[in-house]
Amino acid sequence: MNTNLHKSYDTVCLGCHSQVVYSGYASRCTCGDALPRTVYTKRELEPTSENNIWKFRQWLPANGTLKTSGRSITYKSVGFSKELGLRELYISFNGYWPEMNAYFETCSFKELESPPTIQRALENGIKSLVISSVGNTARAFAHTVTTTQASINLILIGLESSSDKLWLPEKPSENIKLIYLKAGNDYSDAIALGDGLSKVDGLVAEGGVRNVARRDGMGTVMLEAALTIGRIPDYYFQAIGSGAGGIAAWEASLRLQDTGQFLKRLPQLHLSQNLPFVPMYNAWKSRRRFIVPSVDMPDAKENIVKIQADVLSNRNPAYSMIGGVYDALHDTNGEMYAITNEELIAAARLFEDLEGIDIVPAAAVATASLLQAVEREKIGANEIVLLNITGGGEKRLLEDKQHYTIEPKLIVDNPRVPLEEILEAIT
Repeated sequence: MNTNLHKSYDTVCLGCHSQVVYSGYASRCTCGDALPRTVYTKRELEPTSENNIWKFRQWLPANGTLKTSGRSITYKSVGFSKELGLRELYISFNGYWPEMNAYFETCSFKELESPPTIQRALENGIKSLVISSVGNTARAFAHTVTTTQASINLILIGLESSSDKLWLPEKPSENIKLIYLKAGNDYSDAIALGDGLSKVDGLVAEGGVRNVARRDGMGTVMLEAALTIGRIPDYYFQAIGSGAGGIAAWEASLRLQDTGQFLKRLPQLHLSQNLPFVPMYNAWKSRRRFIVPSVDMPDAKENIVKIQADVLSNRNPAYSMIGGVYDALHDTNGEMYAITNEELIAAARLFEDLEGIDIVPAAAVATASLLQAVEREKIGANEIVLLNITGGGEKRLLEDKQHYTIEPKLIVDNPRVPLEEILEAIT
């Protein structure tokens, strides 16, 4: 079934600039290594009155909507702003914080990705979707499938070492099938297993960073912020693992710039990773388009287990491909940061003390990078800064709500396990 049923947009390959011809749920043009991008018919930003992600349905690649209560919220900081000496610091908070009308019950901005992605999959007649995740993405997609009672099987490939992140604030749907890889494997191993499994007839890969629904969902962070602030920010801070969130912010800014409703400017992207695993940081600091594994991520598996923000541990990020992180940084004259565990812990404590809510390690990496930027005088006191808190409020949620563990159907040694073994467990 053709995914371009939605007449209000086309999907264009950034490599050959031709319209991507879809077959089923494909997300890659045959021309080579370039991202697809949605080009919407509606050029002006016309939000609806809905108090959720579908407020921006005009720039989401789906015909219908799935029920969801969450969206990104943006507010002007007081305590943290004063501490840093930034008069125009805005926070995009993506988590659980009822007093601020933030209701992501998985405490992550991945809840911006799951509704449009699941809706798009349903509209294409997909019965089983395969997703590899070390926690946040799996939790968000499982939450969406469970709360909407979507008629789709969700095959999750995760890591046993990250099992503490696989919980929901409700009893998981029977449609969720979780497979764990044993200790010693990492996120890239989970991706490899997911890729292999998705070659089985009827099991469809969700698509990751190539999935336009995921990127456009995350891009609503920038849309919400621009509406709240009244303009596109001068600087945008976020931590990245695959790079999808940074790319999404760039793409959303391009759409906003094109409306004529905002100043024709792009925010300077300030993206960050967690030491000692910082392949994109290393490549960008050398101004190389391509990551050289032996130089940029030596001893990758050993270093991945040392980082606190394990969701940032992708060994195959969307850095060098056309339309990827390198292009986003180049187009916005961006910066990258390498943050230690000690720095992120200190940043998390400071944020909670000053803003009144806990944040997840990846968000603390972004916060620490903002502290570095201020210390290095990279930002003027009156410039408009947007800090994306990609997850937070877990402490508050666990106080307010019971949570339920997603139990695995199977635990395997490595990504080379016979697929028949997995298929038997999930059917």
